[in-house]
Amino acid sequence: MRGPYHLTREEVNQRVTRTSPGYYKLYAIHPRDGGIVRYVGRSDSDVRMRLLQHADEGRYRWFEFDYATSPKDAFEHECRLWHRHQPPDNNLHPDRPTGTNWKCPVCGR
Repeated sequence: MRGPYHLTREEVNQRVTRTSPGYYKLYAIHPRDGGIVRYVGRSDSDVRMRLLQHADEGRYRWFEFDYATSPKDAFEHECRLWHRHQPPDNNLHPDRPTGTNWKCPVCGR
C-alpha cells in the first residue's frame, strides 16, 4: 500500500491522482508511533473522493491506500484488510456492492 500520508484534502489530492476503485486504511496515530488501523474501507469507483470525505470529517489523521483493478478487486482487498486488522471502528464485515453475489475471499460471506 502507498503511504502513510497525512489525511488532509491537500495531501489526498496530491497523492491520489487517478479516478479509480481502491481501498484504504485509516489511523488516528501514525503507524510508526504505535498507531493501529482504526478503519478500513473502499470505493468501487473513486477512492480519492472517498478519502476526501474522510478528510473533511476530521476523525482520522493518517491514511494508506492503493488502487484496485475493479470494484470486485476493491471489495476483496477491503475484506482481507478487515480480517487482518479487525479495525475497531468497523463494526461489521464489509458489504458487497448491491446487485453482486461476490463472496469474501477470507470467510466466504
